[in-house]
Amino acid sequence: MKRMVTLVEVAQEAGVSPSTVSRILSGTANVSMRKRHAVEEAIRKLNYQPNIIAKGLVRGLTMSIGVLTQDISSPFYNDALLGVQEALQGTDYVPVFVDGHWHPRDEETAVQRLMGRVDGLIIMGGSLAEDTLNRLAENIPIIAIGRKIPNLEHRSLMLDNYSATRKLMEFLFELGHTRIAHIAGPRDHPDAIERLHGYKDALEAARLEVTPGLIVEGDYHESAGLIAVATLLESRTMFTAIFAANDQMAYGARLALYRRGIRVPEEVSLVGFDDAKTSEYFSPPLTTVKQPMHELGKQAAGALLQLIDGDEVHLESPELQLVIRESTKRLR
Repeated sequence: MKRMVTLVEVAQEAGVSPSTVSRILSGTANVSMRKRHAVEEAIRKLNYQPNIIAKGLVRGLTMSIGVLTQDISSPFYNDALLGVQEALQGTDYVPVFVDGHWHPRDEETAVQRLMGRVDGLIIMGGSLAEDTLNRLAENIPIIAIGRKIPNLEHRSLMLDNYSATRKLMEFLFELGHTRIAHIAGPRDHPDAIERLHGYKDALEAARLEVTPGLIVEGDYHESAGLIAVATLLESRTMFTAIFAANDQMAYGARLALYRRGIRVPEEVSLVGFDDAKTSEYFSPPLTTVKQPMHELGKQAAGALLQLIDGDEVHLESPELQLVIRESTKRLR
């Protein structure tokens, strides 16, 4: 194994003190150009690699970024985490991922474990109370995806779930569907609430009845879609389309319909929300709403690094797009 060059050896090569080298590396040195060039030349000549941990200690930083997700195994969040990693490549920072398991208490515990161990936080969704987010933002740089930080909305990447749901519902209306079941997300999660409101308001705007029996609550996992369809079929409430509040529940719904011998889209049209990578290769390919989570993860990580450096940020939330595939069909 090749021996690592030390800071002392760089100082000796450059003819300066080790403290001068340290201050030049940390950006706090007020030295002549001659000394700075001598140190830079010594670093190149010896191929010196600064110790990232030591560098962080000099700046009072941990060189770590905390990322609170709700389900690390979810393809939806996985895309965002890959975006965070990509944005941090080439920097001295490493991400630390924790899981909130869709539960406020687990989210709080995870965040508390990160405090003091990371230099900033990226909060992805979840249901942490707004006053909790505000207190956190007073003590550590935070960027939120899918959540608002009170009085710090410019540090939040909000997605317009409501308008995207309205667009999705209007597409189903255009295909002739009026009896549309909804597999909703958890009732205490902001994005699930917005999608449910969009579903109900779209029906009312089209002068269609909101039928409580066509709404079944799920938990964003595939099994919830499976159970929801079983509940809908057992209730004998007629429907010609299903809107699942995320793609994973749509996958479960598709399996439940298949097991009952109900064809998609010939007998029931099916739509989701997220556009997870697997949805394009689903059978049949799933009509859904695309959320650019990879790009959001990159933008969030880049903005957080700016905050850590003392710069202000102004984030722009992207528009969500309807992606039409073969899981939907016009009613005859």
